[in-house]
Amino acid sequence: MPVRWIITATLCTGVTMAHAVAAQAVADGGLARGTLAFDAKATFGAFTGTTTTMTGQLTGAPTLAGVHGWVEAPSNSLTTNNGHRDRDMAGSLESAKYPGIRFDVDSVTVGEQHGDSTAVTLTGSFTLHGQKRSAKVPGWVWLTAKGARFRGALPINVKDYGVGGLSKMLGMLKMNEMITVRMDVTFER
Repeated sequence: MPVRWIITATLCTGVTMAHAVAAQAVADGGLARGTLAFDAKATFGAFTGTTTTMTGQLTGAPTLAGVHGWVEAPSNSLTTNNGHRDRDMAGSLESAKYPGIRFDVDSVTVGEQHGDSTAVTLTGSFTLHGQKRSAKVPGWVWLTAKGARFRGALPINVKDYGVGGLSKMLGMLKMNEMITVRMDVTFER
């Protein structure tokens, strides 16, 4: 078989597979497991906050593009494994007043398939510190017979969400207002 035919066959197979995933029905599901994390930088270096305390729901559709749903985590469940920083973070997030961090998915844009994963962009809204903003989260989805897994990340400016208290000790200690929020969530029937 000439090389040209092999390349053409490979490209056509990849396009067919991407269309097959985009056209695959996705079932309703509840959040089976998930991690919400953020990566931040401060005066004394970078740090990460995480939680696995999450709830969520996926509303399926005849195609991946029609899926919608939500995930939520209690803001006081985030931990950086540094007690002092965690107390400062809870104060800045005003966790008692604004207890939830939430992402609502309104639509899915399906991209190319790579092996068993498909590039997607989730469009919806991100809520932090009681402030709701539109957001697009690029990432990857894996569809299985049991459900769906999504991994993605979005950069946000916490000041856009009204989060203050990023400076301590008369400005000697500062946290950068730009953070990256990461999600890794699995929904099952």
